[in-house]
Amino acid sequence: MPDLQITRSVHFPDELRISRAKSVPGLGPRLLFFSGGSALNGIARKLKSYTQNSCHLITPFDSGGSSQVLRQAFDMPAVGDLRSRLMALADESELGQPDIYRLFTYRFASDANAAELKAEFDTVLRGEHPLMQSVSQPMRHLIEAQLRVFAANRPEDFNFAGASLGNLILAGGYLAHDRALEPVLFLMSKMVAVQGTVRAIVDRNLDLWATLADGSVVQGQRYLTGKDVAPIRSPIRQLSFARHGEPVSRDQVELPGRNRDLIARADLICYPPGSLYTSVIANLLPSGVGRAVAESGVPKVYVPSLGRDPECPGMDLSDQVGAVLGALRSDVGPDRASRDLMSAVLCDQDAVSEAEMQRVTRQHEVACVALPLRRVDDPTRYHPQRVCEALVSLV
Repeated sequence: MPDLQITRSVHFPDELRISRAKSVPGLGPRLLFFSGGSALNGIARKLKSYTQNSCHLITPFDSGGSSQVLRQAFDMPAVGDLRSRLMALADESELGQPDIYRLFTYRFASDANAAELKAEFDTVLRGEHPLMQSVSQPMRHLIEAQLRVFAANRPEDFNFAGASLGNLILAGGYLAHDRALEPVLFLMSKMVAVQGTVRAIVDRNLDLWATLADGSVVQGQRYLTGKDVAPIRSPIRQLSFARHGEPVSRDQVELPGRNRDLIARADLICYPPGSLYTSVIANLLPSGVGRAVAESGVPKVYVPSLGRDPECPGMDLSDQVGAVLGALRSDVGPDRASRDLMSAVLCDQDAVSEAEMQRVTRQHEVACVALPLRRVDDPTRYHPQRVCEALVSLV
């Protein structure tokens, strides 16, 4: 791993490691991401050129959009972000399945009436919809089987407006496999030849519960992101789980063994760009995550979001690093050294000042690596290739 005590290096990224990864991505490094939402999808899509072994632990706590409709209808975890990451990692080569990809990414119109939407869904269910007819057997039969289970269990007044067809297929598969996500995620991964591993951090239908610095409480992911409602005005002091409006303690939500094994086998652990609390820290809440991270001897890298994060009012980079470390220490213990939980902060050299990087190192004993990582045409977004090459270089 490069010398992370420096903040700027002319010898980084490592061109040899990058070249080796690009030449045989099937043997590429196991980069593990704690994430959610869509912020990482562009990077994930580019990452396939460097490794087909990346691992993505995703938050299933989304409380908005069509995912929330499914959660309310079936008391199930949110699947929208899982489907989105599966599609980002799908094989886009000539060996891929573009017809299935189009089916999984299709959304019903948001402005049609209920009868029209139900009629369109019925054409999908009968295999008459053009998107279904384009899918060859036996894949079509497998997809129809999941949809039949969904149709048999859906409420009579289910709202199809804006619904993702891929989410409906996942919901049917969840119900068909004794209310378990892992089997249907595996099935969908095989259908579109996903080049990596995508899993929910836990297979539970939970909400997020945030206590703010001003003492107020906000329940529900959608009320924290600042996208559907006004942004929070006070920083989040504690994030935890809730179920049916009641807090759920960390020790009641345990990291599954299969995900603990993924963390143990990773070559690098990344806390990636995205909404800090609802996409990143939410993944760190289950019991066992902090311990699994601390026991791993690989590099652990935080890549902060560019631009303004509505979940972080009044927080600078050092505060954000502290929030990630605090979430991990809640599991592993307050005295655990920072180096066991975060090796470095990977920053864009023009987005973070030297003084701010020095403050991170002084307050948390975590070094910052500054590189030209953001896009020229949109400085609020990362350049996917540059981020991928920086991460591969750190392995």
